[in-house]
Amino acid sequence: MTLDGSTATVEPVVVSGALPVSVENWSEDILVVELQDDPAFSDDVTSVIDQVDGAKDVDVVLNLAGVNYLNSSNIAKLLKLRKKLHARKRRLVLCGIDTNVWGLFLVTGLDKVFDFADNVAMGLASVQLEPE
Repeated sequence: MTLDGSTATVEPVVVSGALPVSVENWSEDILVVELQDDPAFSDDVTSVIDQVDGAKDVDVVLNLAGVNYLNSSNIAKLLKLRKKLHARKRRLVLCGIDTNVWGLFLVTGLDKVFDFADNVAMGLASVQLEPE
């Protein structure tokens, strides 16, 4: 159950034979996505981008707890998703960041570009309580 009393639905999305990415429609305007390491990461984020393109305006909370590393292609996909959401005045929050992945965000300066939360609950609270 969501904070507003409605029921969230979980829709596994299968991309090119990979393990399904878990996309939860937390509310009408918030998606929660559980991501894993490559090779599925790029396809999963592409699937989320496609879903954002086909949906009305939504905020996205990406749970990266299952991600231990990011490469340049992964970062490019995250930046593309952020750009699409930002153009619609919507938010992208990354949460559950591994220490090594957090180090990458710090070294590249992307810690100032993306919004972060410690966990999914904090990420949801962030998009529900804070305007962009």
